[in-house]
Amino acid sequence: MERPAWAPQGIDISVPSVSRMYDFYLGGSHNFEVDREAARKAMEFMPGLPKIMQANRAFMRRAVHYAAAEGISQFLDIGSGIPTFGNVHEVAQAADPGAKVAYVDHDPVAVAHSQAVLEGVENTVIAAADLRRPEDILKNPEITGLLDFDQPVALLLVAVLHFVEDADDPYAAVASLREALAPGSLLVMTHASYEGIPLTREQAGGTVDVYRTIRNPLIMRSRAEVSRFFEGYEMVDPGLVSMPDWRPDAPVVEGQEDPFAFSGFAGVGRKA
Repeated sequence: MERPAWAPQGIDISVPSVSRMYDFYLGGSHNFEVDREAARKAMEFMPGLPKIMQANRAFMRRAVHYAAAEGISQFLDIGSGIPTFGNVHEVAQAADPGAKVAYVDHDPVAVAHSQAVLEGVENTVIAAADLRRPEDILKNPEITGLLDFDQPVALLLVAVLHFVEDADDPYAAVASLREALAPGSLLVMTHASYEGIPLTREQAGGTVDVYRTIRNPLIMRSRAEVSRFFEGYEMVDPGLVSMPDWRPDAPVVEGQEDPFAFSGFAGVGRKA
């Protein structure tokens, strides 16, 4: 397999990556054939995956707009993935040119491309770290050199927690991050679930099996399980809802939106 010039040395391009699969779903070009093959297999069971990813990105942008309108000027995006149009820093800095954005990802391709995209962009950094080890994020000098954790921060955990298995205790990781945040900080989150998907659990389970096969288990949690991540936060209206239903730019008209867009949950919480 020929290594593209943009692919960082040291990564195994024969193994699919969830961030590169996400890039493929969104129509990006920074993915390998092995990623596209895995994504197509997942779409055989759940053809609406690209629509789910689009709804996810749209929610993220609305939530960042909300945070900026609430006066928050610091953003910590963990599991940020490969840069695409409408990144957090673009949305945040359009609202507040002084906004500071720290991106975090454990995928070398995502980190390398973020470095290229962010070159010359003020008040932004990218750090290589893993959500499963929050202390590495909170002590990372690139992040602590940019963000002041004594002031409110918008913590984005968008489409990342469903890749953290229960054995790695994602609730403890989120709690550790919460404890490091100042009062007034926001948690912005989306999470996959069997709830809301316009398929039977068995059909959707085919996609889950694809991710398990590529050693990136997709953990489909219930609404109650997703709600637990918001312990210690006051939910912002309208609470934990489907992605299109969280403060849409225009009224959501039944039948006009792709039903796959309503898969899973989205929410924003404020630390008291």
